[in-house]
Amino acid sequence: MTENPELGLAGMYRIIKKSGGERVSEEAADQLRRIIEEVATKISNQAVDLSLHAGRKTIKAEDIQLAAKNLLNLIRWLLRNICVASLSCQGIF
Repeated sequence: MTENPELGLAGMYRIIKKSGGERVSEEAADQLRRIIEEVATKISNQAVDLSLHAGRKTIKAEDIQLAAKNLLNLIRWLLRNICVASLSCQGIF
């Protein structure tokens, strides 16, 4: 299990079940929590950098939004390049 998690497992179970999972193992819920916390940390770190670059101490919603957009664009770029290299990603985009 994750040590000192910020997010609870109950929400992870609900997210997986809302996505169609009939039964959810504790390991699956914990893994989703770990991944979401890691992504949230990366977005938060970049949002802090954006606010400092703008001369602010306060993190605004637009900092989070831009940081998330940057991360998603990076993921899309990586997937496109991996798909082009492997020619096996039909239907992803």
